[in-house]
Amino acid sequence: MRILVTGGTGFIGSTISRQLAEQDHDVLITGTQSENVPPNVKLLPLHLTGIDWTAIEYVDAVFHEAAINDTTFKDKRQMLRANFYGAITLFNLLLGKGCKKFIYASSTATYGDSPAPYIEGKTKLNPLNIYAESKALFEEFAEEFGNGNKGLGISVVGLRYCNVYGPGEGHKGKRMSMIGQIARTLIRGERPKLFSDGEQKRDWIYVDDVVSANLAALNFEGTDIFNCGSGQATSFNTITELLNKGLNLNIEPEYISNPYEGAYQNHTECDMSKAKKLLKFKPKFDIVKGINNYIKQGFNK
Repeated sequence: MRILVTGGTGFIGSTISRQLAEQDHDVLITGTQSENVPPNVKLLPLHLTGIDWTAIEYVDAVFHEAAINDTTFKDKRQMLRANFYGAITLFNLLLGKGCKKFIYASSTATYGDSPAPYIEGKTKLNPLNIYAESKALFEEFAEEFGNGNKGLGISVVGLRYCNVYGPGEGHKGKRMSMIGQIARTLIRGERPKLFSDGEQKRDWIYVDDVVSANLAALNFEGTDIFNCGSGQATSFNTITELLNKGLNLNIEPEYISNPYEGAYQNHTECDMSKAKKLLKFKPKFDIVKGINNYIKQGFNK
């Protein structure tokens, strides 16, 4: 298949692109040379004038990973331009180029402060920031886009990512997973800063499992949205303990006040029943296995 991966030099996008290339797909990616450029792919670089979409003659499938994913970003106009309007333009463009499979990254940030575990179609979406709002808006478009064009035989699958971590996220800086940030802080011999009492919980999913979910979505027929998590929630305190143990360290965290109170998810956790049943996707990495694998791979990339 000829497959486009937007954000293909980013953390998740580059991992997806690498896997697709290893499966002998013809892979085009968008991104920048300064991030992670996988081997055996064609890069459509991002210039000041944007991306040269005329370089794409046809596409069988797209994995849309590119987005402004900083949850603290305050420019709503720019956020919507990138995550909503730009994505709409992309989908309509690719539809005209013969694309049949549309797979896109959404986020469990769309659930906001609704009680966990999150169940697709049952748990109310309640975005707490403009990033989450942009993702929720695009989900609405994607559903209409898929159902409105089902006569053309297209499939549109959204994946609501939980907190993704693993090798390849080093370039993200403050947007890196808290697992990656805490690990690097510990390695420097410093105390990691945790909000309040450190008992906020996250559903952490290892990047290899996210790739597996995306590849499973490639085989799905129809239009739908799925949670993409491990199905288990783990506190920041426990994450710090597991990293200390894996790195043979014993550094206590420092507790600070939460500057994002009121716009902060204290507990994320996904019900993965729907993905297991319809996508045939089941995460392979629990938090212990994932962290140990991350430590084994190293934190230099």
